[in-house]
Amino acid sequence: MVRMGGGLGDIMKQAQKMQQELLRIQEELATKTVEASSGGGMVTVVVSGRLELTSIKIEKDVVDPGDIEMLQDLVLAAVNEGIAKAQEMTKDEMAKVTGGLPIPGLTG
Repeated sequence: MVRMGGGLGDIMKQAQKMQQELLRIQEELATKTVEASSGGGMVTVVVSGRLELTSIKIEKDVVDPGDIEMLQDLVLAAVNEGIAKAQEMTKDEMAKVTGGLPIPGLTG
């Protein structure tokens, strides 16, 4: 029987090291944020690396009681852009560890 260099023990060590690195990155991502806006900056949101909306800023000029739908659309657009940016940030950070290989449940 031919034994490949390292064997199963080395593979397990590498997997454990990768898992620890992924956990470290996930903790770091929780502290990182991205900002997105819509309506030329009339609505601005901040989303964390955990995909949590952490703040919303709405300029008073965009608040028109006669056009609530426009404000709702601007908020929705800004939140969706913020989530997309946070997902991209997460994917980029995880790729540094996984070499771009998809890891179910971790690299979205």
